[in-house]
Amino acid sequence: MTLTCYIRGVFICLMAFLGPSCSVRGQVSKIRELQMSLPAIRDSSNYVDVVNRISLLFYEQNADSTLYYALKARQIAYRNDYERGRADATNNLGVVFDIKGNIQLALRYYNDAYNQYVTLRDSSNIVQTLMNIGSVYNISGRHDKAQANYDRAMALGDRIEHDSITALVIYNYMLLYPQKFSSTRRRALIDRAYTIAEKYRDVRLELAIDQLRAAELIDTGQRGKGLAFLEETLNKALALELNYLSMDLLLDLGDHYIAEDRNRAIQFYNKALELAEQKNYRLYARDVCKKLYDYYASRKENAEAFIYSQKLLKLFEEQAEIDRVSGIDYIEYAVKDQQLASAELKSQYNAQMLTLAVAVCVLTLLSIVVLWRNWKLSKKTNRVLTMQFRQLESTTDALEQSNQNYARLIKILAHDLRNPIGGINALCSLLQDEDTTAGEAQQYVELIRESSTTCLHMISDLLQTDFDFKETELHKKPVDLPVFLDHAVTLLTFRAAEKNQKLILDDPSQAVVNADPDKLLRVLNNLIVNAIKFSPDGETIRVKMTESDKGITISVEDHGLGIPKEAIPNLFDPFTASRRPGTAGEQAFGLGLYISKQIVEAHGGKLWFKTEEGSGTTFYIFLPGENVDSLSPA
Repeated sequence: MTLTCYIRGVFICLMAFLGPSCSVRGQVSKIRELQMSLPAIRDSSNYVDVVNRISLLFYEQNADSTLYYALKARQIAYRNDYERGRADATNNLGVVFDIKGNIQLALRYYNDAYNQYVTLRDSSNIVQTLMNIGSVYNISGRHDKAQANYDRAMALGDRIEHDSITALVIYNYMLLYPQKFSSTRRRALIDRAYTIAEKYRDVRLELAIDQLRAAELIDTGQRGKGLAFLEETLNKALALELNYLSMDLLLDLGDHYIAEDRNRAIQFYNKALELAEQKNYRLYARDVCKKLYDYYASRKENAEAFIYSQKLLKLFEEQAEIDRVSGIDYIEYAVKDQQLASAELKSQYNAQMLTLAVAVCVLTLLSIVVLWRNWKLSKKTNRVLTMQFRQLESTTDALEQSNQNYARLIKILAHDLRNPIGGINALCSLLQDEDTTAGEAQQYVELIRESSTTCLHMISDLLQTDFDFKETELHKKPVDLPVFLDHAVTLLTFRAAEKNQKLILDDPSQAVVNADPDKLLRVLNNLIVNAIKFSPDGETIRVKMTESDKGITISVEDHGLGIPKEAIPNLFDPFTASRRPGTAGEQAFGLGLYISKQIVEAHGGKLWFKTEEGSGTTFYIFLPGENVDSLSPA
């Protein structure tokens, strides 16, 4: 099955809580009707239920309104000790942060809602929260935990009486992990889910299952019929304002058409991006921008690709800030909940002691009261410990993510310092040679000074900018390219000599480039060191510079191992698993090309390569004409 897996837990929540009788088109009028009914409600529990219903109805229209009513319902439910209302409000808060892309807080609230529904023995909502938790783990890449939660939801859903929730489990599990089911099993489950949707006259669920049915037609060779059915399903979902389901259908259609009808695919992607930006679906917007950027970049339509790269950068920066703030909010939330739980336990304990004091005069009742109270207290303590364990598990996941980010920064720093420090080491060895003249010694000392300065600049830059480079962070100045290239080649000639290799610089023409010399030197060092690393002993590595009306191109050519076909798609990814040792067993970190690409693109340029496995690789650095102050005459 080739479905694009973008479905989220919030779509599940809406159908599970609202039921099939609530028309999507009538949501706005239904919200107004419920809002007008609030002043006349006198029962606090009923009031909380209505507020929770308003909160969930708002989710397709305005997530901030969902947040406002969820917090209001939760506050009243706590004050009146209404556990079901508190559980529903907590789940609605998970929906809000799920929509907004804050998966840490979404997981936190979904876990709390799960614990509360377990206490209430509400099987349907237990299944629903297990699905939501599984969806969040899927988004964060924890597929083992995601599938474990979906397996539990499937097992429990088969045992409950109201089987509409089982259809939702089937739909979402098959959409996220189609590879878990054989073709025969898929068809049986799709038929079962659709029968359930028809039984409850659930239009939303029928459309969702139609998405699976369309994918099954495509996978079984009926592509034309499947795509037509998928577009028909999309039109129905848009007409009913089912925004989340429409997003998945738009992206699915774009993915199917991209190979055969690119203009049509782009239309679907643009419609999806427009809807995601309108509804503030941050994760969907990021995924659509990535698809559009990859498309235009592959066609070398740099202006369009730049637009979506900027959108992607902004979305990633916003997500980083959300993750940073949510880590703080998450810890504060956990502390406050622990304080609240302790206060509740203390209050219960005081009440029990008062009851015991009143009953102390009646010896016959004393033993019964004590035993009964102790039993109740132990049950509640066990529930609290279970909740604390789940909270600790969520906290551990957040800390693990933070540790991984710090480890990445350290690896980048170590990787970039290897080249200049290796050059310093080689130059020091030459200085110790008794045959070194005073002039050569002075030249070596100057190279050592420049390399150490480069090290200091690298450390400063990495501490300030992490591993994303922006044009505003560059320190540009005029760079004499022939002198610059000669300096870079001279510095690494000693590294090549260790493998009896020749590092040759073809006579470059005169040109001055407006660039950051330190960062440009890092790019050239990375490419030359890679050529040395993956070339056999005695090979020749050639550095060239060519001019054109559009700008300057610098190439680094080797005749080494070449790049395997399976490694090419991920070559510029940070921390790729495709790295391999050099011809002399040199260790590869998988970071150099990623960092180099960031720096070149920050200059407005482009980094690419040509390779043939077993015959060698040539990397090209292109700097556009606006960065070139002067060129030699043609």
